[in-house]
Amino acid sequence: MSKPWQNDEEMFSLMKQKLYTPVVGDILDQIGYCHQFLPAEIRPLASQVPASLITPVQGTKWMKLAGYACTVLENNVFGTPKKPFGYMTEALDQLRPNEIYIATGAHHSALWGELLTASAKARGAVGAVLDGYTRDTAMVLEQDFPVFCSGTWAQDSSVRTYVFDYRCDIEIGQVTIHDGDIVFGDVDGVLIIPRAVADEVIAKALEKAATEKTMRKAIEDGMLVTEAFARFGVL
Repeated sequence: MSKPWQNDEEMFSLMKQKLYTPVVGDILDQIGYCHQFLPAEIRPLASQVPASLITPVQGTKWMKLAGYACTVLENNVFGTPKKPFGYMTEALDQLRPNEIYIATGAHHSALWGELLTASAKARGAVGAVLDGYTRDTAMVLEQDFPVFCSGTWAQDSSVRTYVFDYRCDIEIGQVTIHDGDIVFGDVDGVLIIPRAVADEVIAKALEKAATEKTMRKAIEDGMLVTEAFARFGVL
């Protein structure tokens, strides 16, 4: 199947403009990747805060992200470690454009905040996904940077959390994530597209999304669902 994009920027732009996680998840199911959604509680930060903190335009932008995974593995510690925060600064410093910082492994504190957002944005990263909490919420939102998380919690990580490794395999919920896989998220959740099948999945998802719009128009114009399904093959 031919690709309707020429480079990463075009691919990620198409994903954010034309796709949504349900249609991508359907394609992953069809080709045998049936466990690619992160747990349901990991949602856009912008959907978890009072509307007064964001504008409608910002809210829409912050509730979608697409990029390559930069995987980060953390663990819980008790008391100040010999190396505060572990390898967190190193993990942030080596982020590359079009990457998403995706972290798991520690749940006793916030894993993200104002300064981490500034650091990731300065390196050209395009978002963060936390299997856990973020803090400094107002200061994160004002930086125009999409963050997905399971909630907000102010508790500091310095004496509770240690970045053990990065650019390594991690697991969140039922999903194994390899560094360089594609992360795609919107208001319905976050999924992981394995790098090896990314071109196929994205191309088929774009085709399915277009077909769904055509089928919806036919239904709105009076076609019965059974006939529409037989004709278009999507639902």
